[in-house]
Amino acid sequence: MPLDAASLYMQLSRLLATMPDLNVHQLTEAEHQWLGKLDALLTAGGDLVNLATLRAKVDFLGFTPATRAKTVQEITIILHRALAAAELNAPVDVAGAFIPAGNAFDAMAAVGKVLTIAKQSALIVDPYMDEKTLTDFAPLANEGVAIQLLADEQRHKVTLRSAQTRWGTQWGARRPLEIRLASAGTLHDRLIVVDGAQAWVLTQSLNAFAVRSPATIARVDPETSALKIPAYAEIWAAGKPLQ
Repeated sequence: MPLDAASLYMQLSRLLATMPDLNVHQLTEAEHQWLGKLDALLTAGGDLVNLATLRAKVDFLGFTPATRAKTVQEITIILHRALAAAELNAPVDVAGAFIPAGNAFDAMAAVGKVLTIAKQSALIVDPYMDEKTLTDFAPLANEGVAIQLLADEQRHKVTLRSAQTRWGTQWGARRPLEIRLASAGTLHDRLIVVDGAQAWVLTQSLNAFAVRSPATIARVDPETSALKIPAYAEIWAAGKPLQ
């Protein structure tokens, strides 16, 4: 069944972000599954040229180390080529959601693109939140937008408290801020909810977003958003203010 442009782009992005090390003597079951998913996505996207090339190359993974290394590079190129083509057809609100490792500015720009949509509020959910959420990302929202940060009571970093104090001293009512802590283990996503109506999911915490490995930020589909947004609104309501 053909995939719509947005779904194809996001799934290829996630596949690239989770690409395993294929340069091994014998592939594991998980690595075979990853290759199968890539094959299936190229098939669903109607990308027959890349699909044929992929199927021709996979057979060479079991050959000599030199041949295997070259084949892994070629499979990586196939995926990047397919992703670039999918990005051209993807809607504006999902394009640019894949951030290569080490691209700190791209990471900031991708998150900022989401935060600037907010007119009233932006809820950022991250169990491992630290001061970087406030120093690097929250200022990208427009003035007057209420910033709500939700972290895990045990896993957040102590630096968050001092950053909260300094934020309040500098911005006051111009950039309203509230930080709450959820009960340990209740947060399972890294999420941004804009105006209580739209949600984006992040594959990594903001304190290390795309630092050492590729990351993605993807808009959640309406059906899933209808479940996640009220669920996290309840967790927010039950959270304890950061003291």
